[in-house]
This record gives sequence, C-alpha cells and structure tokens, in this order.
Amino acid sequence: MAFAASATSGAVRARPAQRGVTLIGLLFWAIIIACVALVGLKVLPTLNEYFTIQRAVNKVAKEGGSTVPEIRAAFDRQKDIEYSISSISGKDLEITKENEKVVVKFAYDKELELIQPVFLLIKYRGHSQ
Repeated sequence: MAFAASATSGAVRARPAQRGVTLIGLLFWAIIIACVALVGLKVLPTLNEYFTIQRAVNKVAKEGGSTVPEIRAAFDRQKDIEYSISSISGKDLEITKENEKVVVKFAYDKELELIQPVFLLIKYRGHSQ
C-alpha cells in the first residue's frame, strides 16, 4: 500500500524527449534541396547533349567515311538530324587513325548560369569507341 500511495502522491513522470524537425531545420533542408534541384535541372540537358554527341561520334566513326572531310560532313548531317546538338560541329572534331581504325575525338566546354553572377563550367571530352 505504501508503494501505491507514493506512486500517485507526487511522483513526476519524466517526459520523453520530443523529436522532430524545427522550422529552421526545415528551411535549411528546403534550401539545400532547392539548390540541388536547380543544379540538376540545369545540368541534365547538357548531359543529354553529351550522350547524343557520343552516339553520333560512334556512328560517324563506324559508318561516316574514310577521309576527314567525309567524316566531318557525316557528323554535320547527324547533327542536323539530332536537334539537341548545338555545342560542336564537324570542324570541332579531331579525327585520327589508330590501328587502322578511325578515332573521332571531341572536347567542348559548357558554361551554365546558375544564379547571377554564379556560373558552372563543365568540360566535356569524349572519343569514339
């Protein structure tokens, strides 16, 4: 009986610690997610262009021709078909022959404006397989 009386008479129960996200924490994570989304939305089209250029270069290296002007002309025709290629043209390609195989190399820079005056510079490089 003494035990029951002491439990109800004045014992204060400890509250469990509250857990959750504060308003400042929520704003912090919202800003971080917004910045990552901004960069992602700006970079994804340039990645798509890079992979399109890579496919075009591979196709031209295999089927484009045997001389440098023929390969450049074939790339320009491929560029006209693929509407997403705007960063390079046939004259920007470096065309060599290694082990009796045509190798087409390309390199270009893409500058993206994130928020004035902050820019992101991406350097793309690739070659045919």
